[in-house]
Amino acid sequence: MKYKDYYKILGVERGASEEEIKKAYRKLARKYHPDVSKEKDAEEKFKEVGEAYEVLQDAEKRAAYDQMGHYQPGQEFRPPPDWGERFGSGAGPGGQTGFENVDDLDLFDILAGLGARRGFTGHRGGGARSGQDVEVTVSAGVEDLMHGAEVEIPLSYVEVQPDGRLQRHTRTTKVRIPKGATEGQRLRVPGKGAPGQGGGPAGDLYINISLRPHDLFKVSGHDLYLEVPITPWEAALGAGVDIPTLAGKVTLKVPAGSRAGQKLRVRGRGLPRPKSEEHGDLYAVLQVVTPSVMSEQEKDLYRELARISSFNPRAHFG
Repeated sequence: MKYKDYYKILGVERGASEEEIKKAYRKLARKYHPDVSKEKDAEEKFKEVGEAYEVLQDAEKRAAYDQMGHYQPGQEFRPPPDWGERFGSGAGPGGQTGFENVDDLDLFDILAGLGARRGFTGHRGGGARSGQDVEVTVSAGVEDLMHGAEVEIPLSYVEVQPDGRLQRHTRTTKVRIPKGATEGQRLRVPGKGAPGQGGGPAGDLYINISLRPHDLFKVSGHDLYLEVPITPWEAALGAGVDIPTLAGKVTLKVPAGSRAGQKLRVRGRGLPRPKSEEHGDLYAVLQVVTPSVMSEQEKDLYRELARISSFNPRAHFG
């Protein structure tokens, strides 16, 4: 079995806090998301980042991972002899811990299997066992958060066999991203995880929302930010400019004397708040754009303005 350095994958120290791990994951998930990334091997890197986060954000899995020791990435290794008894809920039939033959499993399989082993009875065919909880990262667009969306996602989970060994299973399931979900939110879908055994209940499915970048809007919680280019004369004189929102165009009133970087709030044009009829706000961030190509007449008007104007934006320099 090859070692994976999950801390190195996320770019954090081994003593990193939960918040540092979450922040690093969100940054890398956006960077390597296959739908938008132009990075080489983005899909594989996105998967690695997801695995690393699933292990390190779970206190039990992180503790078990840390106790495996520290090796070079890709180095062949085996868990310590007592690791299965300490973190795998004891031995299975015949004293097996399920880690005697790890050639057909990888590091993530074994760590993901901890949830399954907690319910293992240790008797062939005996007793009910709860299914393993499964955690996945789901890509969502801004429109999905606005209206809600049904997505089909692949699930992968590890199951304890009657002889105590681990076996990986994969399947797909449909889940709904609710209207009002937010970037980085962790959603619980009861009973959509791995199936139980011996009449035991299925595990739960946990969904981490990863937001795809939008061409126009930036998201902060339930608020949206939109850069709005305006002309120098619109900034100076004021104007009404049409801007897009997720619910259609609106006319933004730009006050006279506006400046670059100024934020104008459009109430209720952001993302919906969960279980509410209320929405966040849209913030229009003004960008004053000077024409790059001008006619001689336009240049003459600018020269005349420069001649008669007493305005000095650098007066504070002294």
